[in-house]
Order: sequence, then C-alpha cells, then structure tokens
Amino acid sequence: MNLIPQKPKLLNRKNVSAVCAGVLLCLSSSIFVSTPASASTEELKGVKGEITRQQKSLSQQQKELDKLQKQLKSDELSIANASKNLAQTRTSLKRSEANLKAYDQQHQELLEKTQAQAAALQKLVKSYYMMHTNAKIESFLSHESTQDKDRISQYYQHLAKQRAEVITELQQTNAKLEQKNLQLIAEQQQIETLLAQQSDQLNKQRSSQTSRKSTVAKIKRGIAGDSAYLNELKRNEARLKAEIAKAAKRNSVPMDGLAKQKGRLPWPVKGSVLHSYGSKQSGQVNWKGMVINAQYEQPVKAVYPGTVVFADYLRGYGLVLLLDHGKGDMTLYGYNQVLTKKEGDKVTSGETIALAGDTGGQSRSSVYFELRRNSQTQNPRSWLTR
Repeated sequence: MNLIPQKPKLLNRKNVSAVCAGVLLCLSSSIFVSTPASASTEELKGVKGEITRQQKSLSQQQKELDKLQKQLKSDELSIANASKNLAQTRTSLKRSEANLKAYDQQHQELLEKTQAQAAALQKLVKSYYMMHTNAKIESFLSHESTQDKDRISQYYQHLAKQRAEVITELQQTNAKLEQKNLQLIAEQQQIETLLAQQSDQLNKQRSSQTSRKSTVAKIKRGIAGDSAYLNELKRNEARLKAEIAKAAKRNSVPMDGLAKQKGRLPWPVKGSVLHSYGSKQSGQVNWKGMVINAQYEQPVKAVYPGTVVFADYLRGYGLVLLLDHGKGDMTLYGYNQVLTKKEGDKVTSGETIALAGDTGGQSRSSVYFELRRNSQTQNPRSWLTR
C-alpha cells in the first residue's frame, strides 16, 4: 500500500508566481553578518519605518491582498505540518514493519525449537518406557546380579535427568514464544494505529491543498497588473531585509567563509535550472539567485558547513532557511515544503536541511538558491560544481 502523498496539481501560470516566485531583490550591504551592530540597527529601523509608511498608504485592494497572503501562509504551514507528520509516521511505520519482520523470524525459530524439543522429549519417554518394560520382563525370567541392577538403575536416572532437562528447556522456549506472540500483536496494533494516522494526515493535507489553490487564485487576480505586482515585490523585499538584518544582529559565526570553494560547492538539489541568476523576472527586476526544479519533498542539502540564522515562513519565499558560513558569506534556500533544521543548528556540507516544495505560492515544486558575499549577490553557477 502506497500512502505517500502525490504532488497535487497546481494552477498554471503564464508568468511569474503570484506571490513573487521567491525573488530575492537586491539587499543593502548593511544587513549581513559582517555588518557592524550599529549599522544593522539603523538598517532595521529604516526598514521598519518604510513598512509602517507603506502600511498607512495601503489601499483597500492591498489590505485584501494582505489578508489573502496571511491565509496563504496559514494554508501552506498547515500543509507543511502535515507533510512533516507524514514523514515521521513513515519512519515509524518502517521501523515497526522491520520489528514485525524480526519478531516473525524469531517466532518461527522458537516454534521450530519447540517442535524439536517436544520430539526429543517424546523419544526419551518412549525409551524410558521401553527399557522399564523390558527390565521387568527380564527380571521376571531371570535373576539379575546386583551389578546389573545398579547399571540399569543408573541408566534410569540418566534418562530421567535428560527428560527433566528437556522439559525445562521446552517450558522456557514456550515462555519465549508467548512473549514473541505478545510482541507481534503489539507491533501489529502499532502499525494499524500509524496507518490510521497517515490516513487522517493525508485527508488534512488534501483539505489544505484545496484551500491553498483557492487562495493562490485570488492572489493571482489581486496582483494581475504590473504595478500591483511590482509593489508586492517591493514590500516583500522590505520584509526580507528586516529578517536578515535581525539575523545579522543576533548571530556572529566565526567560520572561514566560502572564499576557497568557488566552483567546488555541491548543488543543493539535483534538477534543471528554471530561472538563472541575472535573467529578467519582471520589469527592471532580475533574479538575484537561481530557481532549480525539484520533486515534491526532495531533500535539500546544505552546500557548505554553516549555522542556521533564519528558519521560518516569509511572504513571497515560503519556508526559508538561511545559512551563515562566516566572513559575510551566506546561502539561502527558499520554497521549501518542510524545514528539518531550526535557528542555531550547526549543519555540515551535504546534510539535509529541508524538503523541497512550492511554498510562497509557487506554481510548481522547486528550490530558490541564493549566494551572497558581504551582502553582494553572486552568480551561484560560478560557485557550484559543473
């Protein structure tokens, strides 16, 4: 039975995703780790002030868009939570199935041992009976010497001892067999419970996916015009600046950075490039990173050791994870379905940090990958292996 959720069919789009398709616009040089604390503080104040100013001038249409974006966040986080629970249930289910298989094998071995012990006991009892009967007949027909009687008595004792040992072993094996029976029943019940949980989680995920499709469609209609779309991009940029400025202020990672890794970094996921660095996104806005096609819930790997300085949902980018590699070098991974790491975690190169998805309102499952050095965007293709 295959309970792994299939990737739902999403809305088609002629152009960029309705909620910014994960663009990371140009960020000012004062928001990364290498920036002094005072500069980060000033940048943060300025960004917050800009957001406040924009909020005061919001039209009714923009307010409705904000409401829809909050609903989208709720829908996508619900799906992400269900996906995470499903992954955990699958792991538990595999473990239970492995235990069940092992218990079944042990159960069979104990059963065969019981049968062998029962056969041995039957043989001993038969031998004891036959010898005892023959001894009585011989004793009746002839007069045995005391020595012969002692020899026969010792043989009786040997048979009785063997019989007692086999009976004890058989009792012990039966006790183990009963224990294995109870373990088999417990594992079977656990599997049934896990299957029921999976079914419930799948139903919840399907319900959230339906709600998400409706919300994405409404957002798409709300930013149909170029001016509305560009305004949404700018507001998302301000939010991103604020979050990275906060991360820079909170964290300081004394690592060597990426200086010696150009052209040697592994890809975060294996897939074709949907959008390249520097290509046109909308109007005068170009991509500041690259979008890589990925299967739904495909593992996303860290390209280099680092510390997680941001792991949360961000409007337009979905579930985002930001890694600090030291000396002002950062890599960013967006559109994730599930984040497997949290802020403060240390990760190694090649370690799974997320599962690919379509959060942020994307029209297909993919990963947004961006690399920055001292706040300046870099072409990721120049740093990744060929």
